[in-house]
Amino acid sequence: MPANVRIKAATYTRLKELAVEHKQSLPEILDEAVDQLYRKRFLEACNRDYARLRKNSKAWLNELTRRKQWDATIADGLEAE
Repeated sequence: MPANVRIKAATYTRLKELAVEHKQSLPEILDEAVDQLYRKRFLEACNRDYARLRKNSKAWLNELTRRKQWDATIADGLEAE
């Protein structure tokens, strides 16, 4: 659903510059920017969570053990080439 969003004049100017430079519409540039910010913040949160997990040696060892178990299943059902 289309919506109007208020942005600073300087941000609008930069969006227009990017749109012209990359031959894309303003909504396409805005979609890409929001997607990149979303992914960046998601990965930052994952990194914080893993850092917190590593501080708990018992939980981290459990994580590493589970990873090894999953690694053993990667080729299940596949023939060697």
